[in-house]
Amino acid sequence: MKNFILPIEKLIAEFSHLPGVGRKTATRYAYHIINSETQSVQDFASAMLDAKRLVKYCSVCGNFTENDICDTCAKGDRRQVCVVAEPKDILALEKVRDYGGTYHVLHGLLSPMEGRTAEDIHIKELLSRISNDNVTEVIMATPPTVEGEATAMYISKLVKPLGVKVTRLAQGVSMGTELEYVDEVTLSKALDERREI
Repeated sequence: MKNFILPIEKLIAEFSHLPGVGRKTATRYAYHIINSETQSVQDFASAMLDAKRLVKYCSVCGNFTENDICDTCAKGDRRQVCVVAEPKDILALEKVRDYGGTYHVLHGLLSPMEGRTAEDIHIKELLSRISNDNVTEVIMATPPTVEGEATAMYISKLVKPLGVKVTRLAQGVSMGTELEYVDEVTLSKALDERREI
């Protein structure tokens, strides 16, 4: 059986690189692009290029922003820092609207099996913020996975000697669940009932 013509095959290959997109879905996406109006495709391509060009990391917390400092860091109480694995976790927690502090994005978790150590994630930046911003509480909101728990415990051992309270989200969040998929009520309860670690 003959394969797709080269331009379609290249488009399918590019869509296949997206997380969670297999060959069948990538093929559907490719056909959608081919069957779309040229202006629609140009708008789509422009939106991707603009996002790549304009979005950067907040110089304080590591969240996505268009400015040097994100809105949360500009307005939030810097004495309270909620530590998350990825920027998408901040979106999930912000839906709760009960939290008035700031965030810190690690951009990964400790994972010896994948060769990811403390040097590969943003722990040094967190420790710097703790001393510079007079942080009084660090809330560990890493996912309830083996890697998330290991990262929370590692950071806790570094932060506690500095005289800072370290808490963990309550276990209303099931083991192995990504924060972005947890409903707002459960997240709100987990944030309210966090425990010290």
